[in-house]
Amino acid sequence: MTKDGTKTELLATGFRAANGVCLNPDGTFFVTDQEGFWTPKNRINLVTKGGFYGNMWGYTDITDTSDSAMKQPLCWITNEFDRSPAELLRVESAKWGALNGSLLNLSYGAGKIFVVPHEIVNGQAQGGMCALPLPAFPTGVMRGRFHPQDGALYACGMFAWAGNQTQPGGFYRIRATGKPADMPIGLKAFAGGVDIAFTDAIAAKSVDAKIFEVKVWGLKRSQNYGSKHVDEHALAVAKAALQPDGKSVRLTLPDLSPTRGMEIKYRLEGGDGRAITGVIHNSIHVLK
Repeated sequence: MTKDGTKTELLATGFRAANGVCLNPDGTFFVTDQEGFWTPKNRINLVTKGGFYGNMWGYTDITDTSDSAMKQPLCWITNEFDRSPAELLRVESAKWGALNGSLLNLSYGAGKIFVVPHEIVNGQAQGGMCALPLPAFPTGVMRGRFHPQDGALYACGMFAWAGNQTQPGGFYRIRATGKPADMPIGLKAFAGGVDIAFTDAIAAKSVDAKIFEVKVWGLKRSQNYGSKHVDEHALAVAKAALQPDGKSVRLTLPDLSPTRGMEIKYRLEGGDGRAITGVIHNSIHVLK
């Protein structure tokens, strides 16, 4: 909408219940959407002008129900991770160390905050989510902003419809402690494997294929509400190798192919022996 309110322009269509916009400097924006009819799971979308994002029953003139007529999301979010994603925002605080500049996703459904490591390949965003090591908030978390002076993230949330965290409302401050974050901030897929970049150094002795557990699954998009996992199965990790930067791990996955759903569990160690554990859920559309 123009500033004087006289003109409007339709940027994109095909949303079901989009929740919160994260505007990028180039005019694109991130927005989440909710599982439902024509939406097999929750979505994180990188929205570009003219795109159609899958919901045939939303305001759109698209009639082609094939998946090829739809823009694919950055990732499909499983119910296990978040039953209702909210707003995304960028970390804007040097106090957050290596997480500064990373994309975060707030969760209404689970009352959590996730980091969203991702890449853009030929215009297609792909990546996933990993929860920050925080206790779940007593409410869903809907909106957040970084304070320009103290560098803390201030977030607010509520409970009004289906969600795991049912306190009526809350206002929260999340601040960096200065301790290692030990979070994945980069996720790149290629033919035969994935690279995972972490915020902090990893002990080389802890990197072994046996400590990674990987599985993949498909989803069926239809007019039905949501989708069960289709053909869920484990994926063999042939090799795990610490990269020269000391903070990245390359997983060799000979049977890897594009997939709507993927889970990577890891149990690593930092240089001082501290445990670095986590779970990534992600989607892969393109293998370079």
